Amino acid sequence: MTRHTYTAIVEKEGDGYVALCPELDVASQGDTVEEARTNLKEAVELFLETADPEEVERRRHTDVFVTRFEATVG
Repeated sequence: MTRHTYTAIVEKEGDGYVALCPELDVASQGDTVEEARTNLKEAVELFLETADPEEVERRRHTDVFVTRFEATVG
């Protein structure tokens, strides 16, 4: 069994939360941040178990950077 570390970006949307794994372009949702993260983990694991290996490699992004910046308006 191989373990990999992935990124979860979680954003509030309406009454719930949406979680995205940018390395594989897989998303899920939940009522809380933790539920969205847990559902995303499950979605990623299911994708990795069922997708064609070529599809996994085509979608895999190995250099993902999450950063913040300030923007000036006006």
